[in-house]
Amino acid sequence: MEQFTLGKKIKEKRMELGISQKGLAEMTDLTPGFLSQIERDLAEPSITSLRKIAKALNVAVFYFLIDDDDTRAVVKKDERRKLNFHDSHMTYELLSPDLNRQMEMFMGELEPGAVTCEEPLPHPGEEVTYVLKGTMWICVGNDEYTLEEGDTIYYLGSIPHQIRNIGSDMLIFISTITPPLF
Repeated sequence: MEQFTLGKKIKEKRMELGISQKGLAEMTDLTPGFLSQIERDLAEPSITSLRKIAKALNVAVFYFLIDDDDTRAVVKKDERRKLNFHDSHMTYELLSPDLNRQMEMFMGELEPGAVTCEEPLPHPGEEVTYVLKGTMWICVGNDEYTLEEGDTIYYLGSIPHQIRNIGSDMLIFISTITPPLF
């Protein structure tokens, strides 16, 4: 079985949809050269760039980490698929088995002062976020909230949103999104 990488999965999906690198560049406001480097695994996209690519290709961000042949129902803690972006101070772990369900669940970890994306971004659907540990600041549209351990927030994903760790400890949260398009 061929080893898949983030870049290979992006290129595979782009080609499946019949989109050129130049076309994808125009859809994402990224340069064709940068996209080429990503597809050849010479560059790693930021979470914001990856979200733009996923949106343009009409897939969830975690799509790029899923093995299409995976049919498991249980996700063991040491087998979670992880998204870790260098220089971003954040990690996402997919808690649901795959993206072929009605919802997806993931755990996010943000270092103190870190944000989930450079600018508030939307995605289709609805989202519920639960704070496991730390202090979260979340901006949803024009509304700002501070959440502590045990707090939950529900919001429409179509409203641009951004999360920041405003505490001095690691922020750990769980989000559930439907449909699975994060």
